[in-house]
Amino acid sequence: MMRSAWRSALASVALLAAASPLAAAPSPAQDAAFLDALTWGVSPSSFAELRTKGRDAWLREQLHPQAASTLPAEAQALLTAGARDSVAERTFYFEALQRAANSEPDPEARKNAHQYNQALFNAEARQAASATILKALYAPDQLRERLTWFWFNRFNVHQNKGLVRVWVGDYVDTAIRPHALGRFRDLLEATLRHPAMLRYLDNTDNAAGRINENYAREIMELHTMGVGSGYTQADVEALARILTGIGIANGREVIRLRPERRADLIQDGLFLFNPNRHDYGDKVFLGHTIKGRGFGEVEEALDLIAHSPATARNVTRALATYYLGQPPDDALAARLAEVFTRSDGDTAAVMDALIHSEAFAAFREGTFKDSMRYVFSALRMAYDRRVILNTGPVIGWLNRLGQGLFARSTPDGYALDPAAWAGPGQMMARFEVARQIGSGSAGLFKPASGDQPDKPAFPLIANGLYFTALEPALSAATRTAIAQAISPQDWNTLYLASPEFAR
Repeated sequence: MMRSAWRSALASVALLAAASPLAAAPSPAQDAAFLDALTWGVSPSSFAELRTKGRDAWLREQLHPQAASTLPAEAQALLTAGARDSVAERTFYFEALQRAANSEPDPEARKNAHQYNQALFNAEARQAASATILKALYAPDQLRERLTWFWFNRFNVHQNKGLVRVWVGDYVDTAIRPHALGRFRDLLEATLRHPAMLRYLDNTDNAAGRINENYAREIMELHTMGVGSGYTQADVEALARILTGIGIANGREVIRLRPERRADLIQDGLFLFNPNRHDYGDKVFLGHTIKGRGFGEVEEALDLIAHSPATARNVTRALATYYLGQPPDDALAARLAEVFTRSDGDTAAVMDALIHSEAFAAFREGTFKDSMRYVFSALRMAYDRRVILNTGPVIGWLNRLGQGLFARSTPDGYALDPAAWAGPGQMMARFEVARQIGSGSAGLFKPASGDQPDKPAFPLIANGLYFTALEPALSAATRTAIAQAISPQDWNTLYLASPEFAR
């Protein structure tokens, strides 16, 4: 009886969807695929918006969004409730806590103080993760949010090093997101000026006479030109010398300089260029002689790197691979590199060329989603604009699926290859996540603090979007499988675990 009534309800929804204006619009399945490829997942509201505006108008808005994104009021309230002091003030506070803990003479008291500090550090990381999740799910500028994660992954930092947990949220908000659709050169310098990057890749330890090459090497190998692009070990050493003196201000140090070096000192928030630690000798970098003169050397080196043909090829190839699920062919790779060079590294221009390419338009069967796309797309489909109150379950699912936020310990970031996310263990874990999302609220609507109960909620996946644009694309095997569902919860789970939803 329950199965019969439920199937009748689904049929009614299907009739309503078929009679709606959206059903009469051309290529609903392709519009759904278009959205799914560029956003964190197609949802009923985003699908309706695209069908109303048309692709061209929607894409113009996405490529050139307003500076500040407007979130739903409930999501914005959650972000505001978690707001902190400035990153500099928090840094000085946590440094003071660390000094106090280290100075405790009693071993047990020292241990307790360090545990307390770690709990505060972890709370900072959770807040950063929550903000990322809420913006991914509800920000209208979805293309910028997808690119924000792409760029963060390329300029990866790991939250468990030093005070990176305190800085990582600000790193995303001030170094990455504002430049996600802008000039690559600006993004490169913004990451260089942020304490999260400087501490993670050890440039804080890089000084004249005590050279640390870690950051210089990763800038060239991972962030820009790429392995095998023609730079040499001598170039790495020269760049490391150029980067000497760049570090983090601690708020307590008084820097005494010779009169001729005073104008070279730069202190901007936590960013510090200390002339006392800089190697002022001339350098030869990428075939160019760079005269020793202070931070101007850094600006010149970044210009050389950002305008290198190797950077144009490497960066645009990675962008295309992220969105196509496979490397671009030679013709498209050359076209994107040309757009990058001609536009002075404008990501919006490169994305416009990629989106209008034949490779992107092909759509095939779609590419296999990585863990973040899988989880976020499931939540956007299940709850659309209804704002979750507790991101804890989402953080847990991402960790379980091997793509925890800010949790990649190595500088290379998570894999762009879809095959990296398609192993048997991943599939088993995804089925369990599908079951939790599909079966009920899963704790998503239980306030993270306090003793308030979980608010009633149930994912509505068998909606108009499903019947209009998604159901026609299901294979016979998937249709047969979900037809065996004995309850709405079972149906939700089977659909979210299907091969089609995974792509």
